[in-house]
Amino acid sequence: MPEYRYTAKTDNGKQIRGKLVASNERELAKRLKDKKQTLVYSEEIVKEIALKTLKKSQLSDFCRQIGELIRSGISILRALEIQASDESITPYEKQLYYRLRDRVVQGIALSTAMDELKPAFPPLLINMFRSAESSGNLDTTALRLADQYQKENKLEAEAKSALTYPKILGGLIVLVVAVIFGFIMPQFEELFSEMPVLPLPTRMILAISDFVASYWYILIIAAVLFWMFGGVVTRIPSVRYQMDKFKVRGPMGKLQKVIYSARFARTMSSLYSAGIPIDQCLSIARQTIGNSYIEEQFNDVIKMVQAGGLLSDALDSVDGFVSKLSSVVRVGEETGSLDTMLMSAAENLDFASEQALMRMVKYIEPIMIVVMALIVGFIMIAVIVPIYQSYSTIGAGQ
Repeated sequence: MPEYRYTAKTDNGKQIRGKLVASNERELAKRLKDKKQTLVYSEEIVKEIALKTLKKSQLSDFCRQIGELIRSGISILRALEIQASDESITPYEKQLYYRLRDRVVQGIALSTAMDELKPAFPPLLINMFRSAESSGNLDTTALRLADQYQKENKLEAEAKSALTYPKILGGLIVLVVAVIFGFIMPQFEELFSEMPVLPLPTRMILAISDFVASYWYILIIAAVLFWMFGGVVTRIPSVRYQMDKFKVRGPMGKLQKVIYSARFARTMSSLYSAGIPIDQCLSIARQTIGNSYIEEQFNDVIKMVQAGGLLSDALDSVDGFVSKLSSVVRVGEETGSLDTMLMSAAENLDFASEQALMRMVKYIEPIMIVVMALIVGFIMIAVIVPIYQSYSTIGAGQ
């Protein structure tokens, strides 16, 4: 609940100032009255918060509750108060929803209030709500967005879950190699130092082992610096652009194209069905793709559409979408059911991306196991070969 700074008077005329938590000014006045004090002035204490984008799961819950409450006949103002009083949400969400409520109380439209709180609410949500406020179907739009964000959150969660085991396996490989080079190999140095000639693999392994044992702190510092500055470097626009370009042209490009195509199709379907002009739909949808290389190409796409060209022809020129997307859009343009066809394409592409992700994980796991086996095998050969040669030399000498 919000906190208020207030000024009140007692029965004997004494003025009192203080702070009190209450759901609204009416409750504040009632609580002061119970203390035999009369409210003279009150002001809600607005705590400044660092605005950050809500997660897909949070956006889904927000839209679903707003849609269901409005559909049941509750006003937007009351719906926001109910949202903010929910005990299951985070303190950040509470403050965010209370700030929305305060702006709505002042007569500001909900979409405008959300726009003032960027980047907490994404452009798609803001523009969809703005269009729904004009058409009067805010409840339907909110529930549709709730389903969309829920599906996007599900896909992202499945991707993270599927990659958990490969990440653990990768960390295990690093740990095993570090133990071998840092602790096991140094035990053989005294034995190998007595041998006149060592095979190349053994010399390589010993050199790496000496470096790890002597300069392990440098490796740790380098890893920490890489982790700290890696994120900063990837946020540089030119670096980000090249990385995003590699995503659609690299080994995982096919899977990435399916994911980007599904995301674009779902967003376009929602925007177009809300009655938003096609060029504005494209301007908003490009921001939800999540790839700067593809987003940059939309400058030409929007120009082509504004010049009277077909959306399907414009999408054909985008490097980063599957060809199926433009084919589906072309059918939708010919039949006059573009929004339906886009939604259908999004559903099919979502399923295709899930299947492709599962196949990718199935390939990654055995590959990483083979890599670990090769590393350990190479180290074993580097250790066993000189020992075997030493015994052979001793046997020949006898």
